[in-house]
Amino acid sequence: MPSLVVQPTGRAHPILRKLTSIGSDRDNDLVIDDDEVGPTHAHIRLESGRFVLHAQSRAWPLRVNGKKVRKHALDHGDELTLGDTTLKFNLWDDPSTTAGAIPAIQSDDAVDELTAYRRLAEFTERLAVQDDLDRLLALLMDEVVSLVGADKGFLLKVNGAEIQVAAARDVSRADIDRDGEQISDSIVRRVLDSRQPLIISDALNDAVFKSSESVMQLKLCSVMCVPLLFGGQLLGLIYVGNDNIVNLFDDRSLEVLTVFAGQAALLIQNAIQKAALRSDNARLRAEIEEQKFGQLIGACDPMKAVFRRVEKVAGTDINVLILGETGTGKELIAHEIHRRSRRADGPFVAVNCGAIPENLMESELFGHRRGAFTGAVENKTGSFQQAHGGTLFLDEIGEMPVHLQVKLLRAIQERTITRVGDSKTTPVDIRLVCATHVDLEAAIKEHRFREDLYYRINVVSIPLPPLRERDEDVVLIARYLLDRLTREYERPVTGFSQEAIIALRKHTWPGNIRELENRLKKAIVLADGAQLTPDDLDLDEAMLTDQILPLAEAKERFQMRYIDQVLALNDGNRTKTARDLGVDPRTVFRHLEKKRNEEDG
Repeated sequence: MPSLVVQPTGRAHPILRKLTSIGSDRDNDLVIDDDEVGPTHAHIRLESGRFVLHAQSRAWPLRVNGKKVRKHALDHGDELTLGDTTLKFNLWDDPSTTAGAIPAIQSDDAVDELTAYRRLAEFTERLAVQDDLDRLLALLMDEVVSLVGADKGFLLKVNGAEIQVAAARDVSRADIDRDGEQISDSIVRRVLDSRQPLIISDALNDAVFKSSESVMQLKLCSVMCVPLLFGGQLLGLIYVGNDNIVNLFDDRSLEVLTVFAGQAALLIQNAIQKAALRSDNARLRAEIEEQKFGQLIGACDPMKAVFRRVEKVAGTDINVLILGETGTGKELIAHEIHRRSRRADGPFVAVNCGAIPENLMESELFGHRRGAFTGAVENKTGSFQQAHGGTLFLDEIGEMPVHLQVKLLRAIQERTITRVGDSKTTPVDIRLVCATHVDLEAAIKEHRFREDLYYRINVVSIPLPPLRERDEDVVLIARYLLDRLTREYERPVTGFSQEAIIALRKHTWPGNIRELENRLKKAIVLADGAQLTPDDLDLDEAMLTDQILPLAEAKERFQMRYIDQVLALNDGNRTKTARDLGVDPRTVFRHLEKKRNEEDG
């Protein structure tokens, strides 16, 4: 802000009007208590963008920089002498005149540069707690306008050929119109084309820009425009100006603003990346929610078939047998059946038959009376009674000893149980859901599983596909687990590298979803970067094997999978996918149509 600074006290008087009076009379704008100063010694007028000093009487001499004058166009730093009083004229704030200023032994250049860095440090602190990009840009322009002494400033974002006013602020730290009508398009175009900072001290009289229609319409005086560059990418421009004062800015101002803009571009890029990351995370969460079935996630055809089967059987009370390899999510399916059943308000009790010692399994299932055997110091309620009114889930039922299978069959048939050491039967009301990774039909042939029990528990079977047969779901599940685990472990991992996504798709996953979760836990804890790599996941080339298929089928699978991968990388953009693959767009459309027909049929 233009001001007069009384020397040597450093007291600053801002120039707020087009005419500022100076004198000893109390009616003046700046009152000087000096016997050698006249009642109205001088005026400072704003004339065609310049502050012009006028002496009011020959009886009261006036000097500028030691020379006697009657009229003088003031420049930044001019010293005015009125009697025994010296005033310094500043077009912009001079940090050397304020309390606690940097020691005077430093040059003006050093002072301005240090001031810029101090403002930048303050801006960085605000950035640390500011997530709103629009608010961040407004804060940036407030700092810029204040730093260079402009009366308005604009931040223009560049997106391809489009230029958008992202922030427009005035000296009072208030928003102004963003319509861009206060900005010279010719100056902006010059900086966009050259990517070099530009200063115009008097735009109306500038040899290059004075004939520009926008300059003449806007009646611009002082303008600075600098590019915001990050890694060679043009993010936008900072445009500051003043419509009333010429020569407000000099090369030093432009240099300081350029240094500030260079650092600010880095901060803005980080903020843009954070905003994009939040947007991507929100989009991915929305996509995952669309593919969720309760706590289950799946978009492939085999899982859609599982979901349809669960919906059909959940409302009934018939027994269900869930088949699948270890780690495929059999217990989640059992939970979902219970949640969608009429027994949802009742208990859900899970028993892993493969984890209980054989001598304790009967007691675990049916309970026991105190004293029934050594160590039975109190009565125990078994899992059947605990699940009364709800669902009993018997996991890995194929591991159950044959002699207990007889008692289980009786409990299912009669809906009663007898505790160990008791002769009294107790009725139970349960819905039975069982699961196993064992081939029960083969176990029946080997006399390891009772055939009559098999038909009791297998009224409806739900086979779960292994993860290696759910190609479309691997990355979907991995992203869901990554989001949950990074929040649980409070780790700064944001996603997967493209190489990691390919590795996830190619790995055969013998341990299924349980293996995927364990690998992710380890990778999240030990990873050094923000994105997980194949090395972080311990997926090396030797492990990335594919199932051996006939060549024609392998080609078709690869093509289907590869098109899906490129579609995913392009967020479903079919035209861009066709361009990236070098094929006619109809190829991609036929691919999607074929998938839809397979899903519907």
